[in-house]
Amino acid sequence: MQPSPFGPPADWPDEDLIGYSHGFDLGLVVAAYRTGVFPMPIGRGTMGWFSPVRRGVLPLDGLRVSRSLRKMLKRYEIRVDTAFDAVLDRCADPSREGSWINGEIRAVYTELHRAGVVHSVEAWTLDDRLAGGLYGVGLGGLFAGESMFHDAEIGRDASKAALVGLVELLRAAGPEESRLLDVQWQTDHLATLGVVELDRADYLDRLPAALQLTPPVWRAGVFTPEAPAARPSR
Repeated sequence: MQPSPFGPPADWPDEDLIGYSHGFDLGLVVAAYRTGVFPMPIGRGTMGWFSPVRRGVLPLDGLRVSRSLRKMLKRYEIRVDTAFDAVLDRCADPSREGSWINGEIRAVYTELHRAGVVHSVEAWTLDDRLAGGLYGVGLGGLFAGESMFHDAEIGRDASKAALVGLVELLRAAGPEESRLLDVQWQTDHLATLGVVELDRADYLDRLPAALQLTPPVWRAGVFTPEAPAARPSR
């Protein structure tokens, strides 16, 4: 793995927050993801850099889709990179609990989207309304999810539908066992969808191989899966 801008992992503290910075730009962000680190603001003018001791990842063959969700999927059309600004706006809504996306994050990730590094996956209703979506960083066979949202009035399961679409897109690129779908932390909700935890060292060991893989085809427009992405939940 290439040298991290935050020093050797052996020197990182045994906690999720491993560094701080006052500078924040595209090069630093990409270098961080390539070495297993991601940013989140922790104060005015200060960016925190995190590499969780227990990293949440979703194995591409482990996504769990309930029967009810499988039925709901028919209500959505999955699109890729057609409404990134809108997805970012909804994820950054300051009224959301735990909102953390500030102006610096918005500016840098928008630039990275224009550079083809950051992508959105969107769930649209059949009457052409954006019901939910997610965005994240794509580098080779790594997709590092950043945030997701759903519109409770028109699509309660829309963020889950976008996640199913993302998994299908990543699986279509193969080989799936070497790819990493990083969700940062496992939550109770994400665990029900199949997210598991990796030790930091395990994640960092797997990261270089994932980065070397051919990336998915990030073609803007409607995504039509060629095969189902998930085994049904029992």
